[in-house]
Amino acid sequence: MNAGGLWDADPGPAPDVPVSRPRLPTGDSILPYLHEIDATRWYSNNGPLNRRFQEALKTRTAAGHVVCGANATLGLALALMAQKPAKGSLCMMPSWTFAASAHAAVLAGLVPWLVDVDLDSQQLLPESAAELLRQAPGGVGAVMPVMPFGRPIGVANWDRFKSDTGLAVVIDAAAAFDTLTPSRVPAVVSLHATKALGIGEGCFIASDDGSLIEEIAEGANFGFSNSREAVRPALNGKLSEYGAAVGLAALELWPHTRAAYKRVATSYSRSLGSISGLSLPEGFGEKWISSTVTIGLRPGSMDRALTALAKGGVGVRRWWGGGLHRHAAFEHFPRLPLQTTDILVATQLGLPCWTDLADETISRICSILSEVAAAG
Repeated sequence: MNAGGLWDADPGPAPDVPVSRPRLPTGDSILPYLHEIDATRWYSNNGPLNRRFQEALKTRTAAGHVVCGANATLGLALALMAQKPAKGSLCMMPSWTFAASAHAAVLAGLVPWLVDVDLDSQQLLPESAAELLRQAPGGVGAVMPVMPFGRPIGVANWDRFKSDTGLAVVIDAAAAFDTLTPSRVPAVVSLHATKALGIGEGCFIASDDGSLIEEIAEGANFGFSNSREAVRPALNGKLSEYGAAVGLAALELWPHTRAAYKRVATSYSRSLGSISGLSLPEGFGEKWISSTVTIGLRPGSMDRALTALAKGGVGVRRWWGGGLHRHAAFEHFPRLPLQTTDILVATQLGLPCWTDLADETISRICSILSEVAAAG
């Protein structure tokens, strides 16, 4: 069932203004790194470009330790596995997140337990998680807070939660390259093509806990530890040298990429600011940026907005659909009442966002939304 376009992906015909149009480094900017690969003939398995990319990410994020991986779904699973929660135990996570969060918990041998979020931050807060532990339908082994669409998160509070409870904690920071603050709790940042720092497919896991990052790195390499003997359950989740090459080129361009996303965010903020009933996340475009623009609509106006924007040739996306609990793959998992999640499902809408999206196009999109708001 796809009521209200909850699961729409790529509509046909394609809209005049697509919701996303990624731009990765050009072939010319990647070419010097490809020549290095040709010279070393080292293509994967923690090669020199991968090590340089990890060091550059450490510098950029001020994290104590960083390891790269094949994608963020595997990164989340590996970060859970490295903390050794009991197999079959519950992994508390918000239903308001992308499908990868739940898939990762299942890969790690855990059972997703879907809970609600705070309305203002759209996040599972550590103080709420502590209270919810008393309502768990079974043993809880892990908690996975999410940084929705890159919103900042209070990492120090999650450090305390992990210390107080002894539970495994992994932050799903998929969209949070610009807002990541390092802590001992591992955070997994996606490097998918659609993210602010995109390389095609990839991720990195950041933590100030060096021994944990070492375990994650071994878990991404068949469980090998200084030999070819597998000493722990593991996966193959390494980033190739080609991915690292794109990453190094993307980091060189990051100041320009960030400035472009900031312009888009600022343009939306300026155009939407005068429209009653519409909202952007706090600090968006001023303190932080993302590769998505997600607005809050007035309750009851979603269908009108979808119709008007489609008529105007504007692509949109309900990024997290109906929440995890409405996915066929996850509907059988235990959950608590999800009133706030349902409010967000009914009001949050992703608008077009890419680095060279014209201000005039943004103004036209916002004019359509203004008409919807005036009519309702």
